[in-house]
Amino acid sequence: MDQNASHSVADAGTRPATASRFHSLYARLLYRAWRLLRPLLHPLYWWYERRLARQVAARPAPAHIGLILDGNRRFARGIGLKATLGHQFGVDKLREVLEWCLDLGVRHVTLYVFSTENFSRSNAEVEYLLDLFVRESARLMEEPRLKSERVRVKIIGQRERLPERVVAASEALELSTAEHDGMLLTMALAYSGREEITDAVKSLLAEAAAEGRSLESVASELSSEALERYLYTGGIPDPDFIIRTSGEQRLSGFLIWQAAYSEFYFCDVLWPAFRRIDFLRAVRTYQRRNRRYGR
Repeated sequence: MDQNASHSVADAGTRPATASRFHSLYARLLYRAWRLLRPLLHPLYWWYERRLARQVAARPAPAHIGLILDGNRRFARGIGLKATLGHQFGVDKLREVLEWCLDLGVRHVTLYVFSTENFSRSNAEVEYLLDLFVRESARLMEEPRLKSERVRVKIIGQRERLPERVVAASEALELSTAEHDGMLLTMALAYSGREEITDAVKSLLAEAAAEGRSLESVASELSSEALERYLYTGGIPDPDFIIRTSGEQRLSGFLIWQAAYSEFYFCDVLWPAFRRIDFLRAVRTYQRRNRRYGR
C-alpha cells in the first residue's frame, strides 16, 4: 500500500469519530440555546413553575422514581437534525431531571437507558448509543451537584452482552461512587424485565444445586420474597412512581416485576423537551393518588 493510500485509510478511520464529536457538540449548543430562550417565549412560565413547586413541596415526594426516557429521536427529527443526535439532547435533559429529583429529596431513581431490544436497531445507532454512554457516564458524575450530594450509581442488566469498553465504563462508574451515601441512581443497561426474572430463576437454581438441594425441596420453599433476592435490583425498594415520556403508554419490559404496585404517569412531551413544569405536574399527580396496594 502506498503512502497516499495509507493516509486515506487513516482519514477514513478518524472522520466518523470526529464528525460524531462535532455533531454532539452542535446538538448540545442548540439544546442550551433552546433552554435559554424558552422562558422568554412563555412569560408566565416562571410564575407557574414556582406555584407548582410550592404545591409539590407541601406533600411527600415518591421515594423511588423510575424513568423511561422516550422520544429522543423524534425530538431531533422535529428540529431538523439526524435522529441519533437526539440521544445527546436526552443526556443533557437527564442532568436536569436528576437535579429536580435531588431538590425533592428522592432517594432512588432508576433509568431505562438501553434495553435488550435496542440491540436490534442499526449497528450505527447501537454503536452511537454505547459510545455515548461511555463518554457521558464519567462526565455525569463530575456534575457538581451530583458530587456534592454523594449520588451512588448501580448498573443493572446483562453485562455479558455489552462490549468491553461499556462494561469497563460501568464498573468504573460504580467503583467511583461505591462509598457514596446519597441518592441511588440505577441505570438499566442491556436490560429486559423478562430476562431479569429468567436470570433470577437461573441463579436461584444454580445456588440450590451447589448446596445439593433437590428440585422438590426448591419448589416447596420457593416464594416471591425468595426470588426477589436474585433480581438485579435485590435490596432496592420497588419504584413508587414510573414516568414515561413521548406519549407511549407501556412499560416495554421496564421493571415488570418491581412495578406491580407502582403508580404510572404517561406524558405526551418528548424526553428532551421535558420541562420542570412537566416533572412537577407528574409528581403532583402522584401525590393526589390513593395507593391501596390491592387492599
